Amino acid sequence: MGDTITAAVSDGTGTSGCAHHHCAVHPRDGESPRAEDRFRGLLEAAPDAMVIVDDSGTIRLVNAQTETLFGYQRADLLGRPVEMLIPGRFRAQHGAHRDGYTGTRQVRPMGAGLELHGLRKDGSEFPVEISLSPLETADGLLVSAAVRDVSERKAAEERFRSLLESAPDAMVIVDDNGTIKLVNAQTETLFGYPRKELLGRPVDLLVPERFRAHHRLHRGGYAATNRQVRPMGAGLELHGLRKDGSEFPVEISLSPLETADGLLVSAAVRDVSERKAAEARINELAALVESSQDAILAKTLDGRITYWNTAAQRLYGYTAEEAIGRHVSMLAPPERRDEINLLLEELREGAKIEHFETLRLTSTGVMLDVDVTLWPTRDTRGTVIGACAIVRDISDRKRAEAELTELYEQQKHIALTLQRSLMGTPPAIPGLATASRYRPATQGAGVGGDWFDLIPLGAGRVGVLIGDVMGRGLEAASVMGQLRSAAHALAKTGMQPRQLMQALDAVVADLAVPDQLVTCCYVVIAPDAGSVTTCSAGHLPTLVAGPGESIRRLPAPVNAPLGVGDVLYQQSSVEIPPGATLVLYTDGMVETPDSDIEHQIDVLTAALSDAFASDTSLEAAADHVLATLLPDAEGHNDDVTLLLTQFPAPPLATATAELPATAPTVAEGRSFVVKTLTAWDCAHRADDARLLVSEVLTNAVQHAEGPLVLHLRRTTTELAVEISDLSPHLPQPRLAAEDEESGRGLILVDTLADNWGVRPTDQGKTTWFTLQL
Repeated sequence: MGDTITAAVSDGTGTSGCAHHHCAVHPRDGESPRAEDRFRGLLEAAPDAMVIVDDSGTIRLVNAQTETLFGYQRADLLGRPVEMLIPGRFRAQHGAHRDGYTGTRQVRPMGAGLELHGLRKDGSEFPVEISLSPLETADGLLVSAAVRDVSERKAAEERFRSLLESAPDAMVIVDDNGTIKLVNAQTETLFGYPRKELLGRPVDLLVPERFRAHHRLHRGGYAATNRQVRPMGAGLELHGLRKDGSEFPVEISLSPLETADGLLVSAAVRDVSERKAAEARINELAALVESSQDAILAKTLDGRITYWNTAAQRLYGYTAEEAIGRHVSMLAPPERRDEINLLLEELREGAKIEHFETLRLTSTGVMLDVDVTLWPTRDTRGTVIGACAIVRDISDRKRAEAELTELYEQQKHIALTLQRSLMGTPPAIPGLATASRYRPATQGAGVGGDWFDLIPLGAGRVGVLIGDVMGRGLEAASVMGQLRSAAHALAKTGMQPRQLMQALDAVVADLAVPDQLVTCCYVVIAPDAGSVTTCSAGHLPTLVAGPGESIRRLPAPVNAPLGVGDVLYQQSSVEIPPGATLVLYTDGMVETPDSDIEHQIDVLTAALSDAFASDTSLEAAADHVLATLLPDAEGHNDDVTLLLTQFPAPPLATATAELPATAPTVAEGRSFVVKTLTAWDCAHRADDARLLVSEVLTNAVQHAEGPLVLHLRRTTTELAVEISDLSPHLPQPRLAAEDEESGRGLILVDTLADNWGVRPTDQGKTTWFTLQL
């Protein structure tokens, strides 16, 4: 009843008590009592509660439905104001509505858009709909109110609204004119409109402008003819329009709703932007898979092929129809069928297998080298249900690798042959015990640029040279060969170690090899002086194993490697006991990727100590060192060079005389030589020695500065004579003319001596010759 229950609710029937309360409805003039009875019968037969009130709002008549609906007995209602059936909060305004109706006297049908409520005797309220009808009687105007309890309908409507709000999709309900009648919260979220901006507006508001004309036609056609449920994804490309003007793809299902107000259409709208984007990505991936140059196939965990792209057909020769459904083992040679089972087992455990190289078989029986990457595929629960494979034909690469390997081996062989050829075999020097080892690199880019050399310098002196050209292959071997040749030739001039290094630095600069660096060490052994002179250009320290002594490092100045440029090289001389061993080596002996080089030098020192503690030979010591530091003969990636040189024993006898640079010195020197050789039982070589000393002394007296030093040294096989002066000018042999009295001395020395030479010293020079005994 609510706002306006203008006619009192009638709820009962019958006439008992009516006469006493003057509630009878009297017929107009000419009407019979039977007409009144018919009226009462109709009142009682009405399905709704019927309440008849007069113009003062007093209840005059009710039917039985009124008693049932409101819980009052008929006697409790008749003669009472109709406001007793209205909730208290509406009573004040009800009188005004009732008076207004009395003035207009129009029929008001059920469901006139008012929210009305009734009040039961027990105080409970309930929603109602009321229709009003005026009744002209002899007693004046009466108003008949038919009252209908709509609690169940309202509850149903509420449930419908609740279901609408809980729907996962946007729900838009429109009438047959396309006017929006109802929406849910998802509609507000999806389209960006608050609910109040949608209700009562045309549904075209939610359709992009370019589709609106077609949309009206489709909507009209649906309302007129179709009226069938249309499910989601009915093959239509539909779009929605948000409040901000952005468009998005949607799917819509339509359902007709027949209501008392006419046909309504319910539209469930779903945003499929993400799905469309996913479909686009899937289509792109599918296109990529089909256009891939690699064979791509899928299979079940039992090995049955489920997918086969075009590249797989090109690779293996099977069409998709021929391959799908067959076991993947058909692609493996018989001897590799077990491999297939092992791979499937790993995939079942969720393992991914990357770049597995193997052999596979085509439909024509051709064997292919392939690279296979396998990964498991899973269902939505993460369970492995199959596998995918990318297969790449690497036959060409394998052939190229084989060719490159062959070329590499050829180049390595050429470089090694070149290096061994350029390195040569150092000569055996009487009285000098040596042992050497050279191991070319077995891994990496090929042989390096290691070399060593032993150079007889005459008069018992020996030069020991070791070097390492940074780099690998033919270039390093070529640079090594040039440096070795240059170093050997320079050392033969008798120049001092620091002068040799200075000259080699210039040679490296002239090679025009960018960023080329060379380490080198040159040691000159002088047995009669019991000393060695050393100059090192960035090379590893030389070790000395003295008899009965611990291994120590040979003191030497630290100089930059060859090739740095603008370096003034320094040298040092130290005494060495007879029988001591000099140990020279390259970095391949002590340099490893996972250890400190100083630590490895300590390991080398310990290995030498073990070797020399047992008084072993140099050869055995070299083998022991290699076995200790390089246990894997094929596992080193750099050249390894090791050189052991034992310091010679001192000469059997020596004699020295210091003479002035005057003419009488020549005769005095001859006499000293004869006397000394006679004392040494070498008189059979005295004549030759006297003649040669006379020529060299004469040159020194005439062209050099004194004092002059005459030094004789005798070994078991050789007599060496040295004449030193203070002039830096080195004598040069020349052919004298027939009328010249001089110029024949050095020619005579060259003819009679077994060997001879001149070497510069810090004070001047020394001219020497040797005679075999």
